[in-house]
Amino acid sequence: MTDTQNTSLAGQLAARFGDMLNISTVRNETVAELAAADLVAVASALRDEPAFLFSELIDLCGIDYLGYGQTEWNTETVSGSGFSRGVEGQALGRFDWASRPRGDGEPQPRRFAAVIHLLSIEHNRRLRLRVFCEDDSLPVIPSLTQVWPGSNWFEREAFDLYGIIFDGHPDLRRILTDYGFVGHPFRKDFPLIGNVEVRYDPEQKRVVYQPVSIEPRVLVPRTIRNDADLVQAKAEAADNWRDN
Repeated sequence: MTDTQNTSLAGQLAARFGDMLNISTVRNETVAELAAADLVAVASALRDEPAFLFSELIDLCGIDYLGYGQTEWNTETVSGSGFSRGVEGQALGRFDWASRPRGDGEPQPRRFAAVIHLLSIEHNRRLRLRVFCEDDSLPVIPSLTQVWPGSNWFEREAFDLYGIIFDGHPDLRRILTDYGFVGHPFRKDFPLIGNVEVRYDPEQKRVVYQPVSIEPRVLVPRTIRNDADLVQAKAEAADNWRDN
């Protein structure tokens, strides 16, 4: 998508929806943030109105902003052998929302969000919607199954992994974890070692569940690093400018 197309789309969205959308263009991608209460109405307009015609929902996923913008390892100055060592986590899930670490930027006021990726085949355009859940203790946003039926399984996945409730979903139940699974494993405060472990008991001759016996240890620290492709592209663009 070109810069002209992005600017045109952002302008069309601003003219059509006004203050309902907070529109930005990041890395040549148009992003629109909106309130959960406006989601279904805006989504229906984006699908049906000739100026947009976003007929395809490509993806929908959940996000947990717990610890957003905070890094546990400095990738710019760390030694070459440093990554072989584990990092001490902050409690089983590192931390909770109230005691979350703050990054250098503005902290997120709300914890959970859903991100929706749309495609307009007619106009060859893509759009990303972001919707925050108003209540951190019970994250709820409207279901988009009535607008794009294909969102059904995506919403079940976000419910399973993040605990986001999609109001109006026809069959909201887990899709990846087991029926008796406790918690939502992609939440940042979910214990990194899990809640239970499974083993075969030779005396009982069956599989048994028991509390986790391993010590919590963070082997892969959270890091903030520049995307290598973008860094390389920026360097090549600078070289081309000098050559010309």
